[in-house]
Amino acid sequence: MSKKPFKFKEFTVNQDQCAMKIGTDAVLLGAWATVKKEPASILDIGAGTGVLALMLAQRCYAELIDAIEIDPKAYEQCVDNFEQSPWGDRLFCYHASLNTFVSEIEDLYDLIICNPPFYAPTLVADASKKEAAVMSSARKIARFNDAMPFDYLLESVSKLLSENGLFSVVIPFTEKDDFITLASTFKLYPNRILLVKGTPTSELKRVLIEFSFRESELITETLIIETERHQYTDAYVNLTQDFYLKM
Repeated sequence: MSKKPFKFKEFTVNQDQCAMKIGTDAVLLGAWATVKKEPASILDIGAGTGVLALMLAQRCYAELIDAIEIDPKAYEQCVDNFEQSPWGDRLFCYHASLNTFVSEIEDLYDLIICNPPFYAPTLVADASKKEAAVMSSARKIARFNDAMPFDYLLESVSKLLSENGLFSVVIPFTEKDDFITLASTFKLYPNRILLVKGTPTSELKRVLIEFSFRESELITETLIIETERHQYTDAYVNLTQDFYLKM
């Protein structure tokens, strides 16, 4: 994937020092996560480039937008992206593990957002030997869920989320049911779900889920990105047009 800066309508994200580059998952999540409750505090777990925090800074007036990033190069790039943005005074990135952050921070957040690593370590065996050999340790941390197991993530969210707060996440569709079941053990319940398909005929690949501590009627919608190559659906355009330059 490109190491060139990713230019959005209102900010630019440098990504040459980050193992994982900006992709559709992050943009969808940053645009979809609700800010209707006007959160005063936001946390981006595993920030990478900081794109999710930046998107939310554009979308709302939260005075406190924190991010956590464990990889040193990604952390430095996230800080730089924050400082170069129009909202640098509201954005702060911690260079820490999630475990350390949970143990040291007493604040609770009204909105927590995360695009977590989700490729299991066993998938390395399925990749070509050449690919596995050149894959950097930073990329492994960014992509494999042994770096941030789902139970560890959900337990941490349950400790950091305010009583009426919301947690939004993007995961593989195949993990949806298990993730929801696991979340319930931490008293987190799904309120909204967005099922994502690349085209009308493709399989479901991703799912965006919003959780809270309150059980409620579940709202489930489906988003199709393209009708054909580079022919984007109205729903996708409406969701992302505040960010993508060509939307």
